[in-house]
Amino acid sequence: MKRLRPYLAGAVAARAGDEMSGPALMLAGFALAGSATEASSLLAGITVAAAVGGPVLGVLLDRAARPGRLLAGALVLYAAGLGMILVGLGHLPIAVNVLIAVFTGLLGPALSGGWTAQLPRVVSRAELPRANALDAMTFSMASLAGPALAGGVAELLGAPTAVTVSVVLIGLAAAAAWTLPARSGSARDSQPNSMVGDLAAGVRVIVRNAGLARATLTSVISCVAQGMLTACIPLLGERVLGGAGRGALLLSCAAISALVANAVLARLPRSVTPDTIIWVGALVQAAALALAAMGQPAVLVVAMLIAGIGQGPQLTALFAVRHREAPENLRGQIFTTGASLKITGFALGAAAAGPIATWSLPGALGLAATLAVLAALAFRIVPPTL
Repeated sequence: MKRLRPYLAGAVAARAGDEMSGPALMLAGFALAGSATEASSLLAGITVAAAVGGPVLGVLLDRAARPGRLLAGALVLYAAGLGMILVGLGHLPIAVNVLIAVFTGLLGPALSGGWTAQLPRVVSRAELPRANALDAMTFSMASLAGPALAGGVAELLGAPTAVTVSVVLIGLAAAAAWTLPARSGSARDSQPNSMVGDLAAGVRVIVRNAGLARATLTSVISCVAQGMLTACIPLLGERVLGGAGRGALLLSCAAISALVANAVLARLPRSVTPDTIIWVGALVQAAALALAAMGQPAVLVVAMLIAGIGQGPQLTALFAVRHREAPENLRGQIFTTGASLKITGFALGAAAAGPIATWSLPGALGLAATLAVLAALAFRIVPPTL
């Protein structure tokens, strides 16, 4: 497990920088450009591009002899893109800044799926279940620390400095990525010649492999529900807790409980099959969303804690299924494509929930709970063999 420590350190830095960059960009966009529209457009641009960039980045990682070095290059370019946006705010037209954000966002899956795809080369097969749970914990740590760090640095030193700190964190992660192990010679020799063929092969594996298909479908629908919940957070803070800003504390509750749940799972990696955790996690999230719709302060806090208990282990289980089912020569693509689909689902859920929550906040949360139930049903409906 010696090589796991630098891997986890790099994962925490990359993902904290990623979680920090979104809020920091929004704050910097508003502070330097003076436009809430430009601020939200930057966040949308850097998020939506992941749907296109993920599969292509995955193919490149699968074809690289030293995928860690390619990953390091992607992280450096991502950090450079953030720096270019920061320099352009207030000086370049909004369309140019958004275009830079879109190109930067193409590399976003490198910080999530692209990184996790390298884990089997860092630890042995016997160590993989525990390492996988620890890797998933880095997401919870990042989601807890990133936004808080962005807000704190912006408050003390200004929003542009917050973007700069996120760039530094991602740059530190690039140094760790550079040292990741090379792929085996046999795995490199099995690569198809055509990139288009690689892309098609990866899609076929995800669709035709029952384990991957069920896990991917359930996780994407769950992310739509999670996006809806996130969009409701400011209104929940305002109407239930007495201030929109207090809604951020609710996300911290979910992140903390997800972290604790994954810490327990890391000690008991084989106690429950990952397939079961995926659909049960969706039901746990559905129960949390239904509780949140009640609109009572204490119940709302409990609901967010329960939501984290569903989200954290579900992510760990999703990674375990991908590690188990993905062919070695397509592992990077399957992880980055899965990350892209989840990011897209989250964005769609957040976009849809906005107008619905304005009309009826309980209605939006109820719809999110229904989607979470559908996510669990989707896992059970897809046949175990395709």
